[in-house]
Amino acid sequence: MARLMAIDYGTKRVGIAVSDSMQIIATGLTTVHSKDVIEFLKKYMEKEEVACIVVGEPKQLNNLPSESAAVIDSFVKHLKRTFPTIKVERMDERFTSKMAFQTMIDSGLKKKDRQNKALVDEISATIILQSYMTRTNY
Repeated sequence: MARLMAIDYGTKRVGIAVSDSMQIIATGLTTVHSKDVIEFLKKYMEKEEVACIVVGEPKQLNNLPSESAAVIDSFVKHLKRTFPTIKVERMDERFTSKMAFQTMIDSGLKKKDRQNKALVDEISATIILQSYMTRTNY
């Protein structure tokens, strides 16, 4: 069975998470620089089959798009053009960074390790993917 993938897109870093091949558990994969993400995805998809890419959708508390929405919308269009056979979904990403930070605290990471923004992005992508899988009953 093909994997599911989630992307927490930022202008500097992109957190990436994938499911196992049975689509049961979401796991952080890596964080890459935003300029390198498409090349990274191409190489990853040469080795692994991906059924769906879930991209975090930034929203404000009032449910309106956040300031970064236009940049992410442009990335999603590019993603769809690059991988036309792969389904691309959007998932509300509100609070994922706070949830990721709390996860780091709960897991006992030291303060210095919690300042690793790349790890926060990777955990955020994992939360987005797990939420998507729960919502869609994967």
